[in-house]
Amino acid sequence: MRAAGYLRRRKVNVKSPYCRIARCSVKLPFELDRPIVFFDLETTGLSVVSDRIVEMAAVKVTPEGSQDERVRRFNPEMPIPPEATKVHKITDEDVADEPPFRSRAKSLAKFLGTCDLAGFNIRRYDLPLLMAEFRRAGVPFEVGDRRLVDVQIIFHREERRDLTAAAKFYLGSEHKDAHMALGDIRTTVAVLTAQLEKYEGLPRDINKLHGYCDEYAPFESEFDRWFSKAANGALVFRRGKHRGTPLDEVARITPDYLAWMIGLEDIDTEVLGAVKAAWGRHDPNQTALELPKEPEPTP
Repeated sequence: MRAAGYLRRRKVNVKSPYCRIARCSVKLPFELDRPIVFFDLETTGLSVVSDRIVEMAAVKVTPEGSQDERVRRFNPEMPIPPEATKVHKITDEDVADEPPFRSRAKSLAKFLGTCDLAGFNIRRYDLPLLMAEFRRAGVPFEVGDRRLVDVQIIFHREERRDLTAAAKFYLGSEHKDAHMALGDIRTTVAVLTAQLEKYEGLPRDINKLHGYCDEYAPFESEFDRWFSKAANGALVFRRGKHRGTPLDEVARITPDYLAWMIGLEDIDTEVLGAVKAAWGRHDPNQTALELPKEPEPTP
């Protein structure tokens, strides 16, 4: 949910650390016992770990019904990828003179206070990314006892998004063979055909259709879930107690962790190969192989 509609008015108070856009009255269909802030982020990408905020819009609603809308852009201190700009239309030039998040973190934390929070997909994306930004800025911000209302969860729980629902929406018919493999796949083919007929903007090319799907939900192998690649090509842990640490550094400092990984019965062969290669670079004789296994920490 973009806040582009507010941008033309965002200089109402350019000296404010968090620009106030409007004040009006609103009545939610339930009672509030403290303010609630609806918020949305535009970012450099989809990673809650490595991506940064370029714009944040927030609407604070009080128990009395008053509404305070604000929007702020930030310099992410990293290039905004073209694919992100394509979505939110914000370029590097647009935020070149904006402050970084850390310079506004304290005022934003004060604005959010102890308010409850709401938005679309905030539990899985916006809130974790916002909390990561606060951590990098060294500003305390915790969920604590805040109530979190996620409109996306309500949508997905109340409106079926399965193949039966797709058949009814696109084909105007009931999916009578649901959960029968052949029936499911026949319906899937029919739904795809109907989608291509309905949406003119959908690619008519298998490579582009793959890219369309991958842009929204990139496929991740087990190797991808374990490691990401740094700019220099080095593998970096994405999970476990060494998350964010280069594989080679773990091999050098705590090879017992790699010994534990190698001892896992169901470890992916590609992951195993990378771990053994790193180990070999730092311990050619693999002297730690006989170390006792350590329990896997909670990710």
